[in-house]
Amino acid sequence: MANLPKIRRSQGRAGAAERPAADRARPDVQRLEAFGLTWLNIESPSDIEIAWLAEHYDFHPLDLEDVASRRRQRAKIDEYPDYLFIVLHFPRFDKRTGRLQAAELNVFVAEDLVITLPNEPLKPISGLWSRCERSEEERAAHMSRGSGYLLYEIVDTMYDYCFPILDKIGFKLDAIEDALFEGRSDEIVRDISNVKQEIINYRKIVKPQRPTLRLLERSVQRYAPQDLEIYFDDIVDKSERIWDLLENFKEVAEALEATNESVITHRLNDIIRVLTILSAVILPLTLVASIYGMNVEFLPFDDDGVLSLLFPLGLMALAGGLLVAWFRHKRWL
Repeated sequence: MANLPKIRRSQGRAGAAERPAADRARPDVQRLEAFGLTWLNIESPSDIEIAWLAEHYDFHPLDLEDVASRRRQRAKIDEYPDYLFIVLHFPRFDKRTGRLQAAELNVFVAEDLVITLPNEPLKPISGLWSRCERSEEERAAHMSRGSGYLLYEIVDTMYDYCFPILDKIGFKLDAIEDALFEGRSDEIVRDISNVKQEIINYRKIVKPQRPTLRLLERSVQRYAPQDLEIYFDDIVDKSERIWDLLENFKEVAEALEATNESVITHRLNDIIRVLTILSAVILPLTLVASIYGMNVEFLPFDDDGVLSLLFPLGLMALAGGLLVAWFRHKRWL
């Protein structure tokens, strides 16, 4: 990478400028300063915030272009002499569509500066920001050890947010397993398909990010204390644990799908067997009824009044009863 000038820090509050406020829109930039560290949080950055960043900091134009882009960027780390530019993705449940979506988090990290730029509001980051804003103890806990440690806290908070989503998937799989033999095949097929789609979406978000986290563990060392390496090891471990759970969920979903297909096939075989037995029982009844329905002579008891009706009925009952007894003896019924 080409060397860039030192990062220029803005003076005063975010959005302040030499020009009158009426001449331009005010950028929506949250600022927090403590222990010589500045944390800026810009949710869903617009062109106004991107222009403000370009004015106050010497970030590479391609990085700002990535931040401004409406297309999802790949997970990556761009290293420069004075800062790191990091792109990470995390799963988010979209209540409007009922599906998992990827939320993108862009981060600039310098010696005494962290700028977080989620492409949409993220509850874990908003919660961490609010706690640090309200409490001196929280600021000391998260911001007193430098920009590298604050980055760890941000990424770790986002990964902690991933596990409740995994728990929900696990609960759905348990519910499907419990309902598998209750005869609700159509609902089970739909539920399995929905869970498999969630697992696929989750895997698409997590898989490309795994090598990026290993690179982050090495790249952030210049902004982190010596003992911080083990913390980023923990993030890598969480990422691998999430991947292992997704692999396990994938296997469970496939096993449930195969089991459900077996149950459906078994029930279909039962239906076919009952229909076959019913056809076999009806066949001799139909034969006797057909014979006595023909206009021929010499039929037994043909002219004996009541017997002409009772005798064929008795034959049909006897034939049907013998067939049913035979099927029960063979345990087909």
